[in-house]
Amino acid sequence: MTHLDDLPLRDDLRGLTPYGAPQLDVPVRLNTNENSYSVPDDVVEAIGKAVQDELRDLNRYPDRDAVALRSDLAAYLGHGLTVANVWAANGSNEIQQQLLQAFGGPGRTALGFTPAYSMHPLLAVGTGTGWVDGRRGADFTLTAADVVAQVRAYAPDLVFLCSPNNPTGTALPPDVVTAVLDVAPGMVVVDEAYAEFARPGTPSALTVLPGHPRLVVTRTMSKAFGFAGGRLGYLAADPAVVDAVQLVRLPYHLSALTQAAARAAVAHRDGLLATVEAIKEQRDRIVATLRSRGLTVADSDANFVLFEVGGDQRAAWQALLDRGVLVRDVGLPGWLRVTAGTPEETDAFLTAMESL
Repeated sequence: MTHLDDLPLRDDLRGLTPYGAPQLDVPVRLNTNENSYSVPDDVVEAIGKAVQDELRDLNRYPDRDAVALRSDLAAYLGHGLTVANVWAANGSNEIQQQLLQAFGGPGRTALGFTPAYSMHPLLAVGTGTGWVDGRRGADFTLTAADVVAQVRAYAPDLVFLCSPNNPTGTALPPDVVTAVLDVAPGMVVVDEAYAEFARPGTPSALTVLPGHPRLVVTRTMSKAFGFAGGRLGYLAADPAVVDAVQLVRLPYHLSALTQAAARAAVAHRDGLLATVEAIKEQRDRIVATLRSRGLTVADSDANFVLFEVGGDQRAAWQALLDRGVLVRDVGLPGWLRVTAGTPEETDAFLTAMESL
């Protein structure tokens, strides 16, 4: 049997492991930040009808530019955005890959601030873009002054900012984004995959899009919309950015079925997003309960919580798994991350934590 090492693989890919969290069959799965609530019956019916209506024409290619879907997403985002400001792809991962293909590549660099979304450096490697690991404070925060100093030092072609940040959960103060925009020589990408879960008063980077043609805000339907299996991500930016990513997108990259299902989901967003407040309630309950037990917990504007276990996080992860609760070991020594799910899932997690 041929081994991977026997193939003429690119040198910069040797030794890497694919992105992914363990997919284990356990009673309580709280490791991938999915929405724990199933799609409501009326939305299931609407998506089913929308997909059914496309089946007879599957002999034809889909709308290459997904104009109707992009118009729907622009209306959802508001802020005066139109179809010209929005682009969609198969998850925000593909959106970010396209941005790196268009603005990164060999001889160019991207800067991120770890711990952050672990796919960003992998996407950089995959597109031949150099990756620079930026610094965060000891409490995982980013200040405008510190970020600006690092952007000036490295002069990256792309800067990745996560707000709320994964895995820490905290949103960025708006002055950090604007300070980076003032000094960054290239593109600034704000990953807002969890924006719908932010605490009241937390502004989106969408508010500073006007007048900043090098700012890109990426979003996903996987989390708040509970559409993770549908694979739909999108960006909001200056129309010139949309023109740029179309230079590197694959032909007909969004299937007609994906577009139809996503449009039906956006049209029924009130029903899908109704679970957001319930999830935020469980998130805040997890934060408060763990802190009451003396654990250090990061502030969260997302649908997950990063908490310190006071020892070997690998042993704590296994102990929780032994109790039927799967959480995420993100590789931070002494810390674990748990998704906020249903009240019953939160009960199971907190009970398992108490028994450790």
